[in-house]
Amino acid sequence: MSNDKPADPSSEETIPLDQFLKLAHVVQSGGEAKHLIREGAVTVNGEVETRRGRKLRNGDRVTVNGEDFVIETD
Repeated sequence: MSNDKPADPSSEETIPLDQFLKLAHVVQSGGEAKHLIREGAVTVNGEVETRRGRKLRNGDRVTVNGEDFVIETD
C-alpha cells in the first residue's frame, strides 16, 4: 500500500532565510543578510521577503540580485 498523503507541514525541515543566505555564501554575516533582506533585494517564491527569520522549506525558490537558489532539505 502506498501512502500518497502529503507530509505534515509542521514536521518539515526548515531553515531561516538569513541562515540560508550565509550557508549559500551569498553573505558573510548575519548583519549583511539583515541589510540585504531589508533593502528588498531578496525574493522567496517570487515575492519580496523582508523577514530574515522566514522559514524556508524544501522546494522554495530564493532569488538574490538575480541569482536563483532552490531549497533542498534532507
